Amino acid sequence: MTNNDILRRIRYTFDFGDDKMIALFGSGGKEVTRAEVSDWLKKEDDPEYKALNDEQLAAFLNGFINEKRGQKEGLQPAPEKKLNNNIILRKLKIALNLKDEDMLEILELANFRLSKHELSAFFRKPDHQHYRPLKDQILRNFLHGMQLRYRGEGS
Repeated sequence: MTNNDILRRIRYTFDFGDDKMIALFGSGGKEVTRAEVSDWLKKEDDPEYKALNDEQLAAFLNGFINEKRGQKEGLQPAPEKKLNNNIILRKLKIALNLKDEDMLEILELANFRLSKHELSAFFRKPDHQHYRPLKDQILRNFLHGMQLRYRGEGS
């Protein structure tokens, strides 16, 4: 999945307008323009399309956490320079204040079954023997389940 896909899906799921998107990026530590946001949301075949880099998506997700959970006291965490699906899933879990059971229910909504042990492997440190990299398919199903849970069936 591309960072742009993830951004588009979160925007759609939570019905964020351009002003809200700009505010979320700003809250996460990146000042962006309406034109930049617009270019990131375009489809890949559009000539105006611009790829969203990891640091920009990390800033958006940090802003999303601030929006949903409230801003942390003191210094805000700097956006990561490099993201992977595991970090993205962790940020979504934090932002939406999800427990393992909630995450498994969201995956179930997308007709994707995962055990609690499989899920916990995605949140381990990369050097842990039971760490597993999160595949695009699982992240895609999680985002689809989020859409069904937070936006509703008729979407």
